[in-house]
Amino acid sequence: MSRRRHPDRNIEEALRYAESQGWRVEGLGPRAHGWGKMYCPHNDPECRCGEYCITVIWGTPKSPENHARQIKRVVDGCLRRATETDDERED
Repeated sequence: MSRRRHPDRNIEEALRYAESQGWRVEGLGPRAHGWGKMYCPHNDPECRCGEYCITVIWGTPKSPENHARQIKRVVDGCLRRATETDDERED
């Protein structure tokens, strides 16, 4: 099932990056406060206490460029992802 595109190109690019790393992106309904949510593929409570395993995607943030950078930081900051990358390098 495909999701709807985000209206801002910077945020859409960040969401595609997240999806390429295994994150699931889901849009919210028209009456919701945010545009959507993205979910970590690992959902590990040991990874930063599970705090960042679900991230809200805003529809009209004050600075779309900053919000896009924030999305990429959340994806890149996943401790499970970093551990798997290190394991692949050792093989």
